[in-house]
Amino acid sequence: MTLTFDGRVIVPAADPDDAERTASSLVQRLGPTSTVVVVHVVEKAGGGIDKAPMGQRKEYAEAVFERARGPLEATDATVETEVRFGTDVVETIFEAAGEWNADAIAFIPREGRRITELLTGDVARRLVREASVPVVALPQD
Repeated sequence: MTLTFDGRVIVPAADPDDAERTASSLVQRLGPTSTVVVVHVVEKAGGGIDKAPMGQRKEYAEAVFERARGPLEATDATVETEVRFGTDVVETIFEAAGEWNADAIAFIPREGRRITELLTGDVARRLVREASVPVVALPQD
């Protein structure tokens, strides 16, 4: 049995490679009534100095969206994109899911070393543990 998304699904994308991998894995799970909302979160410093100028961040987000659109063009699904700004990536993704009235969040867990996960809070683990909507970890194809 293959899981399919007939409604609205939020796809968080951290970088262009992540966006393309996730979109490619999602393609076979979409129907004609599916809506994919690709969300790129720009992490704000919360009062500190941001890592890059805003213009550069928006250009990067466009690169993320372009790579996600590629595989999704082969489907009948509607594709939306949104740049979000927040100090907590997971909370920002859940806020997007709520505002878009999403049926699910779908992502491919990124590989990381355990020490990095401990220091950064492990976004994938938090997405699953703090879920406010169904969260689906897609297999890497």
